[in-house]
Amino acid sequence: MSKYEIMFIVKATMEADMVASTAKDMQALIADNKGKVLEFKELGEKKLAYPIKKELNGYYYVMQVEANHETVSEFDRKALLNENVLRHLVIRIDED
Repeated sequence: MSKYEIMFIVKATMEADMVASTAKDMQALIADNKGKVLEFKELGEKKLAYPIKKELNGYYYVMQVEANHETVSEFDRKALLNENVLRHLVIRIDED
């Protein structure tokens, strides 16, 4: 299994419990698909550099995970389908 860093932005116009629920769902996607979340950080609400889907602010989250390619592909697919996730980025961490 490889290590990845995943960053995603959740809509800030929702209620706080919906934001937390969406973040928990994204975290659960990794665990449910035989991956392991090593670290999870909430970076808080920040102003976006440009409007995304008419949103001006978003809640930023970063997590480091250990997973196989299929797990990351499934996360990518579900993040694209989730209307509450504005953007996401998956980066593979090289182990030297």
